[in-house]
Amino acid sequence: MAAKSGEGISLTSVVLEIVAVSSSCAYGYAKKFPFSAYGDSAFLALQTSLIGFLVMMYNRQSSKGFAYLLGYACIMGYLMSSLVPLQLLVALQAANMPIVATSKMIQAFANYRNGSTGQLSAVTIFLLFAGSAARIFTSVQETGDNLVILTFIVATICNGILFFQIVYYWNVKSVPTKRD
Repeated sequence: MAAKSGEGISLTSVVLEIVAVSSSCAYGYAKKFPFSAYGDSAFLALQTSLIGFLVMMYNRQSSKGFAYLLGYACIMGYLMSSLVPLQLLVALQAANMPIVATSKMIQAFANYRNGSTGQLSAVTIFLLFAGSAARIFTSVQETGDNLVILTFIVATICNGILFFQIVYYWNVKSVPTKRD
């Protein structure tokens, strides 16, 4: 935030990530898993929605950013309600694996193309990597749900790629990039 720039952050990747964490949160809530099994998704959804808003704001698209937050709040309200069919949440959870992989690989490709990781936070990426790795094991214990477990395996691999890129490009100065 101190850089007041969204440079190097793929908005497409952010939107795909928010779909993944939001559907995971709603799925865990609907399946009545312990909060510890899906609560991190709620916090990641909040964080990711704010990142998306900030990227838009720093790109001088504040009204678009506010509309994004309002639309997101309405969608989450629906997904967390009893109105949503469980079959929809199961489909969204199953779609998480390709969504997570796509969102992370879009960011990884942008990093590769730019020759740097731009404003990506090393701490955040490391925590995502470590967190998703830990979630594999906690999901086995707390849910036993194969959809959830496989999603965290895919997320760990993809977060590992991004973490590797942060280490690889550590001393590379970022260059201006095209907007998403």
